[in-house]
Amino acid sequence: MSAKNDSGKQYHRQSTGLALETVKRHGAEEDITLFGSCFCPFVQRVWVASEYLGIPYKYYEVDPYAKPKELLEVSPKGLVPGLKLHRFDPPRALNESTVIMEYLEDLAASLGPRTLLPSLKDPYARALVRLQTDHVNRAVVPAFYRYLQAQDVDAQIAGGREFHASLEQLAVLFERAERELGTESETAQGAGLWQEGGEINWADIMVGPWVFRATNVLKHYRGFEMPSGPKFDAWLKRLFEHPAFKSTCSTEQLYLDSYER
Repeated sequence: MSAKNDSGKQYHRQSTGLALETVKRHGAEEDITLFGSCFCPFVQRVWVASEYLGIPYKYYEVDPYAKPKELLEVSPKGLVPGLKLHRFDPPRALNESTVIMEYLEDLAASLGPRTLLPSLKDPYARALVRLQTDHVNRAVVPAFYRYLQAQDVDAQIAGGREFHASLEQLAVLFERAERELGTESETAQGAGLWQEGGEINWADIMVGPWVFRATNVLKHYRGFEMPSGPKFDAWLKRLFEHPAFKSTCSTEQLYLDSYER
């Protein structure tokens, strides 16, 4: 389902592909309602975390240009993602993707064995993951948008180099975690899917939506090429094929339409 915004550009109001199937599976009432829109990478962060951690939720897909009152009750500015927590009376709300992920991680500790961070027994391993995600938020995500929004050729060239460098530096941080933490079960998650045989972790999910869009949106509109190499390629493959991530991805055309300039 799609429509046109005020500028006449096409945008989608509903997920497609595997993401749509996931939306349909999460239509029943639950203690948590996740408000999201189909193209938003910040929503995808929370969505992947919810899927991986196995937290029951209802998915409420909103039209970003026609914000329903239910969303505004949770997020007065009409921004997604937003959580509505029905276990409280009256219900309470949370906003901001990182804050919501932290809430879900804490909640998951009481529900089952899955986690996105190394064990509390190893604060250093947890700190390395936080270094990775700090870099994602401070460098990777801002560079993505500067590159995408750049209009003249020189700015686009500079933007592409900046974004490429930010991904290379993220790989350095992953390599550090793999080197220093090894393969012990309680610390291996510090390197996440970068490590062969590793499990998806906090940093993978924090950066995943943007590297995914780099392979379709940035490639299509900017001719961007991801860093290459066996380890980087294997990391992307493991990330994009992980069931929790894959199940939140729409078809490529949805993203191309959503980011058309």
